[in-house]
Amino acid sequence: MNEKQEDGERRMSAEQAPISLDEGVRSDVRTVENVSRPELFANRELSFLEFNQRILQEAADPEVPLLERLKFVAIVSANLDEFFMVRVAGLKQQLKSGVLEAGPDGMLPSEQLRAIAQRVRSQVAEQERILLEQLVPELALANIQLLRVGTLPDDAKEWVGQTFLRQILPMLTPLAVDPGHPFPFLKNRSLNLAIHLLPAQSATTHPLLAVVQVPELIPRFVEVNVPAELALVFVEDVITHYVGALFPGMRISECVPFRVIRNWDLSFDEDEQEDLLETVQKELQRRWSLDAVRLEVGDHASDALLAKLRSALRLGNDDVQLHRGPLAIGDLARILEKVGRAELRDESFQGVVVPELRDSEALFAQIARRDFLLHHPYESYEPVVELLQRASVDPAVLAIKQTLYRTNRDSPILNALVEAAERGKQVTALVELKARFDEEVNVEWAQILEEAGVHVVYGLLGLKTHCKVTLIVRREAEGVRRYVHLGTGNYNEETAAIYSDLSYFTAREDVGADIAALFNLLTGYSEPLDWKRLIVAPLGMRRAILELIERERNVARGGGRAKIVFKSNALVDPEIILALCRASQAGVEIVLLVRGPCALRVGVPGVSDRIVVRNIVDRFLEHSRILLFAHEGVEDVFITSTDIMPRNFDRRVEVMLPIDDEAIKRRIVDDILGTELKDNVKASILRPDGSFLRVSTGAVPRVRAQAEFAARAKRLGAADKKKQKRSARRVPWWPRG
Repeated sequence: MNEKQEDGERRMSAEQAPISLDEGVRSDVRTVENVSRPELFANRELSFLEFNQRILQEAADPEVPLLERLKFVAIVSANLDEFFMVRVAGLKQQLKSGVLEAGPDGMLPSEQLRAIAQRVRSQVAEQERILLEQLVPELALANIQLLRVGTLPDDAKEWVGQTFLRQILPMLTPLAVDPGHPFPFLKNRSLNLAIHLLPAQSATTHPLLAVVQVPELIPRFVEVNVPAELALVFVEDVITHYVGALFPGMRISECVPFRVIRNWDLSFDEDEQEDLLETVQKELQRRWSLDAVRLEVGDHASDALLAKLRSALRLGNDDVQLHRGPLAIGDLARILEKVGRAELRDESFQGVVVPELRDSEALFAQIARRDFLLHHPYESYEPVVELLQRASVDPAVLAIKQTLYRTNRDSPILNALVEAAERGKQVTALVELKARFDEEVNVEWAQILEEAGVHVVYGLLGLKTHCKVTLIVRREAEGVRRYVHLGTGNYNEETAAIYSDLSYFTAREDVGADIAALFNLLTGYSEPLDWKRLIVAPLGMRRAILELIERERNVARGGGRAKIVFKSNALVDPEIILALCRASQAGVEIVLLVRGPCALRVGVPGVSDRIVVRNIVDRFLEHSRILLFAHEGVEDVFITSTDIMPRNFDRRVEVMLPIDDEAIKRRIVDDILGTELKDNVKASILRPDGSFLRVSTGAVPRVRAQAEFAARAKRLGAADKKKQKRSARRVPWWPRG
């Protein structure tokens, strides 16, 4: 895009009406009203890259166990893949569609793409420096070696050569690229080799181009027999070393690994589709042919070879990332599966089962007695699974209804729904087919559930159903009772072991009535009700949060002490950000725990200089969502499925539940939020330039929130074991008559 086009974009952006702001509070420096929008907002995409940088800091931290550091390096790469497949692809689509509009931060799509390319290059360079100069040597000292074929001893090299001939070569297909052979279509994230060849008996200096795709069925690493606990070479290095076997009579002038990242977003008009399941299946097949958005290639590629690849993929210079190390280093996570060295990992941890929820047969009785809050993974996810499994076989259970956004292929929860349906219970599953990156799994489960007799629905047109709720209807002596589970995380017991989330169980009638009404709204034609307890998006959740922020602002304006704490995976909604700035101007204490992208620019004098944004990057992925609004005598606490983003408020079905139980409220405020706000080991503070600074102050005691939560869970488990032993000793060895 040229400068004239960018000027045109700016003029169109400047002509937009500013975000409406009500009358503000005068400050010593300035008010929100006289601060331009770009000064108030950080760019969402660059903010995400800063979050990714925080993960990279963990990979560089010598206090983190070695294999965990390798894991963090792999996570950085996986995050970048998804970032380009979705966020960068979206920006490119805006340019392609002629969208001439800047975001709240004032950056045009073209400016964002240039800034992203620059930031990613520096991030990848640092990532490779950490991997090649720190981790690989330290792994070697720990007797785990990542080697090049050319450095192997002769006997090991001979063995690798034989392995190539017997197991790898038969699977490879050389693909010529010339006027008679078009450039092959390459799958998203596939690993390939670009080869320049010259006829052995020719004096020509114009090389021919060929491509060799590395089949997905070939393992990424080849294990070699050298003196080490584990020694591996990358499969693309093996193929490169012996690639001449594919081109007899030709000279190889260069062989370079490369990788293509494609747009991976589904796009279709739901209103025009008669069968959403069939449409998503077709879109999943079409997705493989979407445009390339990024080219990763070894940095030893010649300019001529790079030019051919860019031309074939229709990419510009900013779309190319040169690597001095191996590509797709997210695959390094597979090494963790091959090494069992406990001293190189985080201490093993298994969540404790809350004693009152241990007996699956008594689950309903316990939940009917009182509400429960579980903090995963410190407290086991087993009660959630067992609740569904118990409901599936309990003769008193009449119906089960559940929303499913992301789940795993071998899910005991979904198997429980199948069993419940086969036993004749009324089972309804709302399966979100458009859950990004999980569409294929969800399509498979939708078909399995339907075949078992589950009533499968796909939600409301134009909306993703992102809330995580279960409703179980049970006939009891006093009448029909509703049991509810509401979570901040997905119904996926695998991610529940590595994500920090909350589960809430209740049999309160008002909550059960709201959840029942929610399912009626999602599955039928009922109109939205006046909710008794729930706050639901897109039916007014943003408005409710804005009113709560305004309430605290008014308290502060009247001279009272007011406080707002948000814990969220993202904070990018402009209206919420502006409301928080207004509240801060009035004197409200605001602390935001934002794991990922944060579009609120801290440090704007008189506007956001009193707002503190923290994040924690540690062993477990921070994923729970909590909102706290407090002033003298009032403390409202909510748990929710939503992040503070426009899409969540406007294009998703989300729920937010107020916590009434005083003990649970105290646990959330004092125990969970209180501990995370004291973290001085793994927490970072957002700075005005958008980067994060580790809190680490050297203070004593050191507070590491996740370690503290794990320690509390272990103490609970140990105390429960002692209690069980004492109870066992009190039982007579011969039962009384």
